[in-house]
Amino acid sequence: MMVRIPGVLTPEQVQHCRQALAGAEWTDGRATAGYQSAQVKSNLQLPEDHPVARSLGELIMDALGRNPLFIAAALPLKVYPPLFNRYEGGGRFGSHIDNAVRQIAGTSHRVRTDVSATLFLADPDEYDGGELLVDDTYGAKGVKLPAGDMILYPGTSMHQVTPVTRGARLASFFWVQSLVRDDVRRSMLFDLDVAIQQLGGELPEHQALVQLAGVYHNLIRHWADT
Repeated sequence: MMVRIPGVLTPEQVQHCRQALAGAEWTDGRATAGYQSAQVKSNLQLPEDHPVARSLGELIMDALGRNPLFIAAALPLKVYPPLFNRYEGGGRFGSHIDNAVRQIAGTSHRVRTDVSATLFLADPDEYDGGELLVDDTYGAKGVKLPAGDMILYPGTSMHQVTPVTRGARLASFFWVQSLVRDDVRRSMLFDLDVAIQQLGGELPEHQALVQLAGVYHNLIRHWADT
């Protein structure tokens, strides 16, 4: 399941991120890649322990906590602290699958990467190339969103970032360990949640709302991996 989350950050928050990142010290993105990924990765990345990464990461985490669409789609149990990357001058990231488990730097905490997330910090007209291509059942889907928008997709997906031939692609990326690890079950729960909300908006007194909400929560109770 791929879900677009519009307006995770406001234009003012995006501008704040851009200004902070402009003065930061970027390093070779291959330093945090596994052996296979490092062979196809060519970008710049902000070190995980960089003060700017930590500050902006907290801003993004606060925004996510207030975003009902993100919560409905990801059903987050744990969120890996947001990282930041930059692609320019032909930078790319070839086809790969993210590591199944990531250890948070400087801690003993681990996050299973059920859901991958990319939050765009540059508008599409600022750079050429740089599409996120995610493989699914029906082929590769290209994603290139306005600054402040985010895409969620299964961590099990083969994906890549195409070469950036003009300008710079700025983004934050991170992973979510979901309460429900199976993508098919998360997708069904998301569809059910959206339907309940739509019904509640159109027929707020309908008796079926209570029954449907009960089914939703009982399914989470049955499937939740805590």
